[in-house]
Amino acid sequence: MALNFQNNSPAPMGRVPLIITLVLAVALIGVYAAEGAGGPLHKVQTAVEGAVAPLQQLGIPLGTAVEGAGEAAEDAAASPETLAALKDQNAQLAELAVQAEEYRLAAQRLEALLGMRDAYDIEGPVGRVIGRSTDAWNQDVTLDVGSNQGVETGLTVMGATGVIGQVISVSPNSCRVRLLSDPQSGAAAMVQSNRAEGIVRGSLDGLLYLENIGADVNIQVGDVVLTSGLGGSYTPGLIIGTVARVEGSAGNDSRRIVVAPNGSVALLEEATVVLSAASDAVDRSVPVVPVEGGDAEADGAADDAGMTGGDDADADDADADTASSEGDGN
Repeated sequence: MALNFQNNSPAPMGRVPLIITLVLAVALIGVYAAEGAGGPLHKVQTAVEGAVAPLQQLGIPLGTAVEGAGEAAEDAAASPETLAALKDQNAQLAELAVQAEEYRLAAQRLEALLGMRDAYDIEGPVGRVIGRSTDAWNQDVTLDVGSNQGVETGLTVMGATGVIGQVISVSPNSCRVRLLSDPQSGAAAMVQSNRAEGIVRGSLDGLLYLENIGADVNIQVGDVVLTSGLGGSYTPGLIIGTVARVEGSAGNDSRRIVVAPNGSVALLEEATVVLSAASDAVDRSVPVVPVEGGDAEADGAADDAGMTGGDDADADDADADTASSEGDGN
């Protein structure tokens, strides 16, 4: 028996729109490629992109929020062990960051200290500050170098910016340094510009005063003060600081001169005990902390101590001159 198979189903009409769409798409691609940037299809593309751009910008915060929510969900789903490990890691990173900053600051301080040593050809051990006095009557620090490192009583001690004091007691591995600001301290000094000699003394108010300077010597704010070496108490030619304030004028026996240390002793963490220095140290130049219009801290402390400003003294002199002139006129 012969079998006769016939397909009586109609042709699939659903494919016709798809074929037409493909043909149109190919045609549009050809036209788009052939026309220039100013063609109609390019203009339509630009207009559509401009209309869609605001919607894309609005979608950015939404995507960020979704991402943040996903991370929060992941954190919430994390095990307690994972969270504890992450916290430990963060703590370790924070500790390393602190240590790195400490190393950076220490490197800066030591670089400045070595710069001062090189400027004066200083030989001597460098010590760390391991103790400080806590009262105003005794201003001293303790360094972790002693007789085992060649330290002796009476040696000069230098900070990163200048002389800070003198060794007053020594043990095998430490020494105590009396600071220049101590009321019992006294260092033979000289003014670099005119070679006038005097003594820098400490005080209870924490200021340094240049005393025993001739009344006729002209002293100006900003003059550099060095150790003179007289009496052998301090190594000569090392910078102490600069004149910060002058009370009175030349010829006045009651004149007081305030000296600002060349840097802050309060920030001192390392210092050099001077075993020897260049013989021509007095003629060498080192960085000087400028004093502009007088040292503000010195001015404030001087005012608290009841000292009269230099301008007031000049005004008093002017009043005296005026009164004298009126007396002559009468």
